[in-house]
Amino acid sequence: MAKICDVCGKGVSRGNAVSHAHNVSHREWRPNLKRVRARLGNGQVRQIKVCTRCLRSDRVKKAVRGTAPVAAA
Repeated sequence: MAKICDVCGKGVSRGNAVSHAHNVSHREWRPNLKRVRARLGNGQVRQIKVCTRCLRSDRVKKAVRGTAPVAAA
C-alpha cells in the first residue's frame, strides 16, 4: 500500500531519531491514512486513501453506503 494521500499528496517524511545520549538512527514519519468511500468530482464513488487532515477539512465528500452514484447531467 502506497503511503501517500490521494487528495493532497502527503507522503512519508524521513529523518533521524536522536536519543538523549545523541545516538542517531533513521526513522520515518508516516501520514495518518484512512481508506474512505468517497464521491469524486464526476459523481463516481471509489475507495481512496485520504489523510485525516483532508477528512477533517472537508476536502473529501464521503459516500454513504446503499446510495446509487449520481448520474452526470
